[in-house]
Amino acid sequence: MSDIQKLITLVNEFRDERNWRQYHNPKDLAISISIEAAELLEDFQWINSEEALKENKENIREEIADVLIYSLMLCSDLDLDVIEIVEEKMVKNGKKYPVG
Repeated sequence: MSDIQKLITLVNEFRDERNWRQYHNPKDLAISISIEAAELLEDFQWINSEEALKENKENIREEIADVLIYSLMLCSDLDLDVIEIVEEKMVKNGKKYPVG
């Protein structure tokens, strides 16, 4: 089992033990990703990156984790292979934004 699959299993077991899957349809997971990303952005609002990291590093870590957790749940629910979709997107990005 890959490290990514271990994380997905950990996240899904946590959710299932609390009977939360019923609330986690694709639309609501996508909304949650956006909300958590906005909360991450708040840590950087009105200050430079260095100040944000100095003042908010722990919260930044937690908000990044929240974005990833919801993203992993969404991939799992949509039966998407995280490694595959990231690799495919990187190939696409490489063609769109070639070096030089």
